[in-house]
Amino acid sequence: MEIRQLLVLGATILAMGCAPAIARDSKEPYVRVAEIEIDPARLEAYKAAVKEQIEAALRLEPGVLALYAVTDKENPARVFVFEMYADVEAYKAHLETDHFKKYKGTTQDIVKSLKLRDTVPILLGAKPR
Repeated sequence: MEIRQLLVLGATILAMGCAPAIARDSKEPYVRVAEIEIDPARLEAYKAAVKEQIEAALRLEPGVLALYAVTDKENPARVFVFEMYADVEAYKAHLETDHFKKYKGTTQDIVKSLKLRDTVPILLGAKPR
């Protein structure tokens, strides 16, 4: 299975648990995929920083519905982050949080390239746990 297929599958699985919250709100969820190339020598430092940032965002931000970070199996220095927010305002608020700013500062010398891809959800669903 290709990485993009895994990201779509992951989004589908998680979002279903969030569907009741989305259904109550007429706003569309804001979904984006970040493609990140990192310095291979700093992989463990990057993993620690992204883990800390994701855990804080999920714990502290009600507008953050899902954050998944995965590496390419054949090239672990290639990272994909699937992001799902309640709406674009939740995404903008996320960018202003202390934990996100800490992540950006910590990883600025680790990240070699960043490509952000906005997406249009077709179907977001997940099995309840």
